Amino acid sequence: MKKNQNPKSQKASNNQLDVPSNDKVAELTADLQRLQAELINYKTRVESEKAMLSQFAKVNVVKDLLPVIDDLERALAHLPEDLKDNKWAQGAQKVHTRLQAQLQKMGVTAISAIDQPFDPELHEAVSAEGDGEHQVVSEVLQNGYKLGDSVIRHAVVKLINK
Repeated sequence: MKKNQNPKSQKASNNQLDVPSNDKVAELTADLQRLQAELINYKTRVESEKAMLSQFAKVNVVKDLLPVIDDLERALAHLPEDLKDNKWAQGAQKVHTRLQAQLQKMGVTAISAIDQPFDPELHEAVSAEGDGEHQVVSEVLQNGYKLGDSVIRHAVVKLINK
């Protein structure tokens, strides 16, 4: 079997193929840098989407729990005096306290409203009394809650105009 080229000329032609030109090196370097930037952008976008999804899930869980908390608060608010020392009633109060602690642990805070100026971003007014110009919250009918800076549920309030 004969070879078409001698080994020395074949080795020389391989060396010529192994050394890319400066233009090719610059092009490949630019491609690599672009791909690295795209990967960084992708990772950042995915992390942001994960955080948004987590926040969305938290809000939905809290929204589902709020009616239960409201019912428990109403029941505790109407607890007869003769049952205040009842172990079962004290247990219900502890359940309410633990639910509130869990909400705080998740970053959920109650919207303070009593004696605060009316803020339509935080409060939902159902009635107003008085003739003054300044609207102040006089009674909270249903507590409102925030997760971070976003409102989960507005506080339902009565106003007095001072």
